[in-house]
Parts: sequence; structure tokens; C-alpha cells
Amino acid sequence: MTNHLLIRVLAGLAGAAVTFTASATPASADPTSWKWGRIHSTDGMATAWGKVIVGQSGLIVSGNLDDTYGKGCSWALIRYQDSRNGRWRTRGVYNCATGTGSFRTGVGGVLQIRVQVCRGTSKRPVNKCSRWKTVYTQGG
Repeated sequence: MTNHLLIRVLAGLAGAAVTFTASATPASADPTSWKWGRIHSTDGMATAWGKVIVGQSGLIVSGNLDDTYGKGCSWALIRYQDSRNGRWRTRGVYNCATGTGSFRTGVGGVLQIRVQVCRGTSKRPVNKCSRWKTVYTQGG
């Protein structure tokens, strides 16, 4: 069964959507990747986990987003601090189908990456958000 995730840039609400298919990649002991563990929404119905990998054009956040409830959508908000100007940017990935789907989004050169998991609609996260979890810090 294939679940589809759509990625949407929340900053400026740019409408470019990309579809991803559900497939887990095997974990590697590669020194150019950093795993981050499960993060749950406060109601426990949305869960995200994954890793940060070094790509040709900077860092890439990849992972899985599980929607247990099936009503509404699960969201993973990825917040990152640009290394060039220090500005924070946020991207959201959502899954509106019951089950687990994978996602992959490039964030470029960053100082820090944080992830938050929420419940919401297909347009935006609404409630039941976890606390922000830092999944990557440059030099740390």
C-alpha cells in the first residue's frame, strides 16, 4: 500500500507540492548522517522519526511520518536556521492517510534543525503539537 505525503513550504505558503511514497530506508552507520528518534504529538496519534544526511547541496532531512488516527492529518514541522543569514525557516510535511509515509526535504547549509509533530488539516497544523526537538546542531 502506498501513502502519499505532500510537502508544503509554510513560510510564505508557497504552493509547490511534491509527492513521496512510503518506503523505509535502512539505517546506516555512516558518519555523515544523524538519526533522530520518535517524536509524538501530545495525543500520541502522530509520530515522526528519521535522520539528517549530508547531500551535495547541504543537509537533507528525511524520515517517516505516521498517522495513527486516520481523521485529520499528521504534521512534521521542520524548522532550520540558515547559516548564511541566521534566519529561521519552517517547512511542513503532512500525512492524511492512515499508516506511515516517508519524506525527504533539503534544507541547505544550516546551523540548527528542530522538529515538531502536530495534528491538523490538509492545509495547516492546528493542535496537539509536541515541543520542538533539536535534531541537528552544527558542530555538536
